Amino acid sequence: MPKVSPDFNHIVVAAHPGILDAEQQVKKIASTIEAQNIQVSSGLFQEDKISRLVENGEADLLIALGGDGTMLRAGNLCGPNLVPILGINLGNFGFLTEVELRQWEDILPRLLASDYWIEHRMMLRAEQWRDGEMLGTWEVLNEIVVTRGHIVRPVHLTTKVDDRFLTTYVADGMIASTATGSTAYALAAGGPILPPELRNILIVAIAPHLSVDRAVVLPEGATVSITVHTDHQAVLSPDGQLPVELEDGDRVDAYASEHSAQFIRFQDPGYFFRNLTLHMSQNPSARNSDE
Repeated sequence: MPKVSPDFNHIVVAAHPGILDAEQQVKKIASTIEAQNIQVSSGLFQEDKISRLVENGEADLLIALGGDGTMLRAGNLCGPNLVPILGINLGNFGFLTEVELRQWEDILPRLLASDYWIEHRMMLRAEQWRDGEMLGTWEVLNEIVVTRGHIVRPVHLTTKVDDRFLTTYVADGMIASTATGSTAYALAAGGPILPPELRNILIVAIAPHLSVDRAVVLPEGATVSITVHTDHQAVLSPDGQLPVELEDGDRVDAYASEHSAQFIRFQDPGYFFRNLTLHMSQNPSARNSDE
């Protein structure tokens, strides 16, 4: 590979720890980059380590090897710190990854020659409120979910948009999703697919009972507020992370974050719909399910 003057001085290469031969692949990629006199930190995907590097300004780019779950974790860590991500697919779907493992040697020269574009994807900021006190905040790339806990009984979710009453759902839960998340849980719950460049919020009820059963697309800049009414367990799940317990009367607000996740792209902008057709034809995670 000829010597180039890349946009990145320090690259982090990390792979999902549960994937066979992940460390070996990381070492190959890291050594190729280091041959260009670029500083590299490499290893298995450890959130504490990556968070420290990006927050300290010690990472100009994260190359993440894994599936869409890994990309979500990468986006949540890197988005608020303006660090772009190149995803190499080692998982099933690859909605968020850019290249397959077999392609990285061909793609790397283009990356280092600045032959790429950056796709900006909106993130959500979520806040948990109780009795006028904010208990926690999260920045997510896919969605936040307010839902019942282990007891199989619906919760009542009073939903407002920009402080205007929308409806009270009686349902298993409610999803507030970005366009990125529209192909995830929201899609499984019957929501529409939104192009990734949109900055709308999608709200979808989960198994509503005699309630509004249609998804609602909110305009850019809107805030959705979900107040929980329940006499049993309810939880908040931000991007599939560990659930946060909610009490009766707790409110969860969600609105567009000031940050965006940045993904390195080599394909033309029409890639999303081409890939969507492939992904929608068969769920790859169901392969060999009868074996």
